Amino acid sequence: MIELRKDYVLDKYVILPHITEQPNAHDDKSDETKCPYCPGNENMTPPSILSLVVKEGMLQRLSDSEENVVEGWSVRVFQSDSPIVTQSTENLYRDKPLYSEPAYGFHYIVVASPNHDEDLHSLSLDQWSNVLLMIQDRVRWLYSQKGVTYVSIYVNKGREAGSKIAHSCFNLVTFSTIPPTIEYEAEASNQYINENGSCPACTVIGAETSGPRQILATDSHIAFSPWASSYPYEFWIYPKRHTTAFTKVTQKEMTDLALILRSTLGGMSKALSNPSFNLVFHLSPEKKNSRQIHWHIEIYPQLGSWSGLERGFGIYINHVTPEKSAEFLGSACRKELAILVGIE
Repeated sequence: MIELRKDYVLDKYVILPHITEQPNAHDDKSDETKCPYCPGNENMTPPSILSLVVKEGMLQRLSDSEENVVEGWSVRVFQSDSPIVTQSTENLYRDKPLYSEPAYGFHYIVVASPNHDEDLHSLSLDQWSNVLLMIQDRVRWLYSQKGVTYVSIYVNKGREAGSKIAHSCFNLVTFSTIPPTIEYEAEASNQYINENGSCPACTVIGAETSGPRQILATDSHIAFSPWASSYPYEFWIYPKRHTTAFTKVTQKEMTDLALILRSTLGGMSKALSNPSFNLVFHLSPEKKNSRQIHWHIEIYPQLGSWSGLERGFGIYINHVTPEKSAEFLGSACRKELAILVGIE
C-alpha cells in the first residue's frame, strides 16, 4: 500500500510509495523509444475515463471500453499507472508520535496534446481552452467523491522539475486532508479578512496592477512577479474577479485564462531558453470549509538549486529581484500576446 506519514510534531507530510527507488535510479519510461502518452500507445496506460475528440468543430467526450480505444483524441484523461495515492482502503494506521495512514486518493493524468513534441508554451489557444475545460470537469467530479477533501493540480516540466515523461501533461491528485501549504495560506487569508474586512489577494491585485512587478494583464487575469519571490523569475496568475472556486470559472474567463497562460509560458520559454518549471494551482477546498482563498496559479522556473538555508530554515535567496524579473519576462510575454491576438 501507499503510506502517508506525518512529522513527529509539525504539520509536515511525506508519501511513501509501494517501491522505494534505489539511489541514482532512473525511471525506465524516460528512456523508452515509445512514449506511453502518444497516440497509438494507449495500451501502455490504463483506459481513458475521458477523451476529448474534436470533429468538425464539435467536441465529443468519450471513454475507452474493453473493446475499443478512442482514436483521434485531442486531450486524454486516465488514472496514473504509478499513482502517488491509492484508493485502497487497507486499514493500516499508526498513532503519534509515529503517525501514518493510507495515502488515500485519486491520481489522474491529463495529457495536454496528442503531439509528443508540443510543449505547453506552444499549444494553440483552442487546445489550451480544451485542456482547462477537461481539468475543470475532472475537478468537479473529484470533489463529488467520498473521501476527497482537496484536489491538487500541477505540472512538472523537465527533469529538474521532477518530470519523468517528456510528453506535456497535468497531474490531478486528491487528498483526504488539506495540504499544509494551502492550509497555511487559507489561515493567513482568513486572519487578514477578519482584521481588514477584505480579501488579501484582491488587495495585492490592486497593488500590483500597472506596478513594476506586473508582467501581463488580460481582460480577466493578471500575471505578476510576487513581492517576495522564492525562485528567480517566479510569477503568479490571478483572476481579477474575486473567486474561490475553479469549478465556477465561466467559459469566457476560461478562454481568457488560456490566453494569459499561453502568453506567459510562451514568453518565459523564449526569454529563459525553455527552462524546466513547475506549475501549480492553489485552489480553495470546495467542500464545506470556512477558510477560503482567492484561487490562482503559481509558476516556478527551475534554474538552480537550493542551499542549506532554503532546505533547513525556509529562508530563500533570490538573486533576481521581482522587479527585474517582471521587466525581463514582461517584454517577452507582451510580444507573445501580440502575436497570439494578431497585432504582429
